[in-house]
This record gives sequence, C-alpha cells and structure tokens, in this order.
Amino acid sequence: MPLSTQSQADDEQYVLVASLDNARNLSNILKAIAFKDHAIFSATPNGLKVTVEDSKCLQANAFIQAEIFQEFTIREDSVGFQVNLTVLLDCLNIFGGSTAPGVSTALRMCYKGYGYPLTLFLEEGGVVTVCKINTQEPEEPVDFEFCSTNVTNKVILQSESLKEAFSELDMTSEVLQITMSPSQPYFRFVVKNLKLLSTFGNSGNAHYDYPKDSDMMELFRCDKTQTNRYKMSLLKPSTKALALSCKVSVRTDSRGFLSLQYLVRNDDGQICFVEYFCCPDEEVEE
Repeated sequence: MPLSTQSQADDEQYVLVASLDNARNLSNILKAIAFKDHAIFSATPNGLKVTVEDSKCLQANAFIQAEIFQEFTIREDSVGFQVNLTVLLDCLNIFGGSTAPGVSTALRMCYKGYGYPLTLFLEEGGVVTVCKINTQEPEEPVDFEFCSTNVTNKVILQSESLKEAFSELDMTSEVLQITMSPSQPYFRFVVKNLKLLSTFGNSGNAHYDYPKDSDMMELFRCDKTQTNRYKMSLLKPSTKALALSCKVSVRTDSRGFLSLQYLVRNDDGQICFVEYFCCPDEEVEE
C-alpha cells in the first residue's frame, strides 16, 4: 500500500501520526458527534478524544482507543488542536465512502504541531490524495463535573429498544422528560415498557415505560426517584450515536445532569465509545 512506504524520517517531523486501513472507522464515529462545525482533538498515548459542544449546555465526546489504529504514534504527552469537523468529514469521504465489500479507503493522519495543518493521506485503489486542513488553538472544553461518585441513577439498555422509542418520538417537541425510580415506572422514556421518558409537544404527551426486568435492560441501578426535563433540541444530535450503537448507558447525577454513553462497534468489530452530556432544562418535583 503506498501509504505504508512513507519513510521513518518523514514520520519524525510529526508529533502525531495515526493510520487506519479503513477510514470509515474514523468517519463513522465522527459523524455521531457532528452537530457543530468545529471539533477539539485531544491525543494522548491512550488514543484520540474528539469533543464537540453547543452553548455550554451540550457536549459530545468520541473516544477512539490507540488500539483501533494500525499505527498510533505520539511524540508528546498530549497533543491538541481544533479543526473544522465538516471539512474533515468531507475529506475522509473524498473517495465516496464506499461500503462495497473489499473496498476501503486507507488513512494516514499527521500533525506537525502548533500552527501547522492537519494532513491527511488517503489512498484507495492505488490513488493517493493529500488533504491539508487548517488547525486552530483548541478551546478548553466545558467541565460538566459529571463524576461517578455523584451518579444517583444508572441503566444500561440494548440500543434497539431506545431506537424504537426515538423513532416514535415527536422530535419537534420542546422537552423530553426522563423519570428513573427504584419503583414503578422504573425507567420512563416515551417508549412502551422502558422507563420514564415523557415528551411534551403540540401532539400531546406520549410515554414509554421500561420495566427493570425487561430483556432489553442489562443493568438497573436507581437509588432515588428522579424526574428531569431536557430540551429536545439538545438531545436530538445524540440520535446519530444511538443509530450506530449496540448498547447505551443512561446516567443522571444529583444535579439532574444527563450522561448518555454509547457503545459502538466499527466495521472491524472493534469497540469505540461516544458520550453525550446534557444539562437539565428544569427540575420537576413529583
């Protein structure tokens, strides 16, 4: 493969080099958080974290472990930059993003450091294209201070159950209400036999309850009854990650902040994670 013939001397000029035999393994996970133009890239020896935010009310993080890449070399403790995510995705799909069996686009992503562009070498069928994307100094992501010690309720569900629920939701509604409780309704999320997610909109109320002993429920841990409302406009982008995922963890903390963690398998069966944080619209006293 032409991309593999780059010399070691070429690599030494970069502080970050990441290679994939299938660029879709990166582009698909980035699409799951592509609801704003710009993304913050943070690389460590453990892998790549990509963050997208909206108005300090919503944050999405995609985690791509170093083991996912065929090559992942970082010459500093951490490397960070900000790029236009829309442009990056366009480049990653420059060959059309074919899903045909045996056809894939190889990727070599290189970064020299502060002030330099992010350079992509993309190869398919012996044709190599080089894309250079301007980078910016990364902004500091919002710290939602969502820590496991403050988590009051947590459920893990097979994603199919939530996909069904969201497909029936009126996404034009303004608010999504989630109730998690040690007793009935357990987990209500506007889908029959789930938990407590209630939508309020012009079309009226709809809700779905998930029993804690449902086949779709892999873990149910609720310490107290909690009902919170979230703006549907903030949650809507997370449906991109839901569509790709096979499991989802729903957590709330004592402040009502929501964490949605999605387990995503790429084309090669490897596991990546996408996490959304969302602040509550208002607290509902039951």
